[in-house]
Amino acid sequence: MKVLVTGADGQLGREIRDLALSEEMTFTDVAQLDLTNFSAVSSLFEEKGFDLVINCAAYTAVDRAETNEELATKVNNEAVANLARLCLEHDTRLIHISTDYVFDGNQPTPYKEEDATNPQSVYGKTKLAGENAILETGCEAMILRTAWLYSSFGANIAKTILKFADSKQEISFVYDQIGTPTYAADLAQVIGLLVQNPQKFRSGIYHYTNEGVASWYDFAAAIVSLSKSGCHVHPIETFEYPVPAPRPTNSLLNKRKIKDALSITIPHWRDSLAKCLEKLNS
Repeated sequence: MKVLVTGADGQLGREIRDLALSEEMTFTDVAQLDLTNFSAVSSLFEEKGFDLVINCAAYTAVDRAETNEELATKVNNEAVANLARLCLEHDTRLIHISTDYVFDGNQPTPYKEEDATNPQSVYGKTKLAGENAILETGCEAMILRTAWLYSSFGANIAKTILKFADSKQEISFVYDQIGTPTYAADLAQVIGLLVQNPQKFRSGIYHYTNEGVASWYDFAAAIVSLSKSGCHVHPIETFEYPVPAPRPTNSLLNKRKIKDALSITIPHWRDSLAKCLEKLNS
């Protein structure tokens, strides 16, 4: 199977690369391929004849997106539309990574795939626009929404907390936003399962995070505890840490659909966090 992985230098892309799924995989990031350049992407499709595209590319700077909507739109919507159009033309399947930010976070229960979207940030709005662009083409596509992604690769919240824990005596994180920290290596394994078992591919929108529930305070406290740091974590409320982009209060995603479709068991976030920290320590 010939596979294109975009956004390959990001944390999920690096985890997929680490799996070494096939010798017929092409890894690109913005330095090698500008996804907003339709002609360039089309030429690559013509040259390689891909069977599957895994789109990990995204503008993920949530707060900067509030003042950089044009770039966020180009990457999260227009580039995705280019990929979807080319996938349709070349009979290529698409796996696209999306986000919990397509929801407003006000629902008291975990979000199902069919629940109404209502993004509150520029980031969420542009990611939802990308989802819709895929659906409008009618190409074969699995849209995987995830949340609170972290990895041993790249810059992410888990590594930031570790850095703070090593350098500060006290840190503060909000306790009134809940979700599920998701180890990018676990999501990469699910994508790898689809690469190696193409018969399991079923078009549609799916949710994937690790199991369990946490606040950002819980996540930070777990990292501090597992790293055996003497740093003290303080719980604070959202209003005490103002940021440009609003965050969903509830980022919990219901994962029943993907568990049934792929017959998978999903690890608990604490178990996966321990694995990630062990990898970082080694």
